[in-house]
Amino acid sequence: MKHLLKDLRICVDKPGPVDLSDFPTDLGDALEKKELKDSLEDDREKLYDLQRLFYATDRHALLLVFQAMDAAGKDSCIRHVMSGVNPQGCQVWSFKAPSPEELDHDFLWRHAKAIPERGRIG
Repeated sequence: MKHLLKDLRICVDKPGPVDLSDFPTDLGDALEKKELKDSLEDDREKLYDLQRLFYATDRHALLLVFQAMDAAGKDSCIRHVMSGVNPQGCQVWSFKAPSPEELDHDFLWRHAKAIPERGRIG
């Protein structure tokens, strides 16, 4: 079975701004649905093990970022990927349009409070 992360890596070899429209955003016919389901199950097990390790050592955290347009499937993707972890070890933040206070700071300021604590997944 192909390893998804290796297959999805894109090498940007020219300096300067990156135009994402120059790169493919789909898997094409590279993987069958069964392979994707098997890979997801393997990754869920790894995520479960990582969550237990993070909690036990209390040294590291994992930050997952889902960014897409409305109705792009973020919720169902999160539901599928995170179905194998303990929800008590997770925290979720949702960001809407920035408030006036948030606009007075740099664009990452409001995200700083959403960084997961050590031992957690956010």
